[in-house]
Amino acid sequence: MVARVIWSGGERDGAAIAQRALRGVNALGALGVGEGDVVAVMLRNEIAFLEAMFIARQAGCYSCPINWHYKADEAGYILRDCGAKALIVHADLLRQIEGGVPDGVHVIVVSPPPELRAAFRLAGEQCAVPDGAIEWENWLAAAAPYDGPPRQVRGSLPYSSGTTGRPKGVKRQTPPPEQMARMIEITQTALGIGEGMRTALSAPLYHSAPAAYGMQALLFGETVIMHERFDAERLLADIERHKLDRLYLVPTHFVRLLRLPDAVKQRYDLSSVAFVASTGSPCPSEVKKQMIDWWGPVINESYASSEAGFITMLTSEESRTHPGSAGRPLAGADVRIMDDAGKLLPPYEPGLIYCRQEAYPDFTYINRPEDRKAIDRDGLVAVGDVGYFDRDGYLYICDRKSDMVISGGVNIYPAEIEAVLITMPEVADCAVFGIPDAEFGEALAAHVQPHNGAKIERDAVRNFLKERIADYKVPRVVEFSDALPREESGKIFKRRLRDPYWEGVGRRI
Repeated sequence: MVARVIWSGGERDGAAIAQRALRGVNALGALGVGEGDVVAVMLRNEIAFLEAMFIARQAGCYSCPINWHYKADEAGYILRDCGAKALIVHADLLRQIEGGVPDGVHVIVVSPPPELRAAFRLAGEQCAVPDGAIEWENWLAAAAPYDGPPRQVRGSLPYSSGTTGRPKGVKRQTPPPEQMARMIEITQTALGIGEGMRTALSAPLYHSAPAAYGMQALLFGETVIMHERFDAERLLADIERHKLDRLYLVPTHFVRLLRLPDAVKQRYDLSSVAFVASTGSPCPSEVKKQMIDWWGPVINESYASSEAGFITMLTSEESRTHPGSAGRPLAGADVRIMDDAGKLLPPYEPGLIYCRQEAYPDFTYINRPEDRKAIDRDGLVAVGDVGYFDRDGYLYICDRKSDMVISGGVNIYPAEIEAVLITMPEVADCAVFGIPDAEFGEALAAHVQPHNGAKIERDAVRNFLKERIADYKVPRVVEFSDALPREESGKIFKRRLRDPYWEGVGRRI
């Protein structure tokens, strides 16, 4: 079963999507791309994204989503690191990463459809496929459908947020059939996937959880509505019009929905919604309470990571009795709270969260075996989160040991931003960290020490960064200090800069 996909400009039934995927398998093969190879996907939300992932799946390839905000250096790093054999990319984004695509990568270019052009205000000349390039629709049409035996599914190859510099590619071992079945079962439980489901895809598909949700919805659903970008009232209207029953939303979506005028909230019938999955960043208790009061007991939160998979789950009913919790471990999940010496900690005592989901095969970090070893303890992995269990076995996430920032569900590494900002001639040193934000959970702040007392404008700092990194990584707050606080080792004492912003907030991330 393949779901039909509806978007602003039209719709495509499941049979047509399945046929196009089979053509894509042979089209990749004609380029020398086959089983075990990596197909990178750098697209905004549209049906071509789902089709590209589906083609890679059917071809026995890994699909590697790339954040479409990335510039040449950022995208180029991932393409080189994962060894991508092919890149499926929007025409305007190809121009954005010009010079970053390694030699030997086959580039298939998708012209952004009218609804994307309107949503992102793209000029016609930006969307034209370059002369001589492989054009997506022609590429598919020219290939015959694959009619060979089914190939081993390899799934996605996400890049996980690190704490020092570049992200790391999470590459799983190929699971045997019985483990693949368990992995799909756990994923479907956490995300609320069901046969014949009707859903809308509002979150960016370059994130690992929305991508997994989108693929499962395509494979098991009846109807998938594609949203180019999140629009709160449009989502409500689509719920009513298409009787949507399953959704994937992040806390930032909840905040924007709750900010709609009461008259708009009351205008739409939302009674068809039976399950809303949320993961990626902790949902503030009050935000979740307001959503449950409005939508009913349909909000379900999970703690997960690209490395460990889905670990816990918290239903709406449980969130009323255990507010602020990330839930209890799912079947097959082993979760332990340890101190730095590896000692198990008792309830209510915070420590580093180590976990493993037996339904998921083991993984490596591409080209970084030492980083993989560093997060392992007795077969469990820690991705930097600090938390504790209560006496009922519910997990609470209370801090991050690393400096990683999660803003609107997007993981951002301050070290990467600092590494760019320090190259600005007027900057002697700098520190970037997360500060509380009512809508996105966290925003970025940069404290800058000018070089030799240089006078720097805040906009100059932002513009310098915008030319070199994705816009969402540019700090919203920029402050200047003659000298930044330092530890005895000479390292910048970030906590002294960060703590005042979090006083009285009631949370640490």
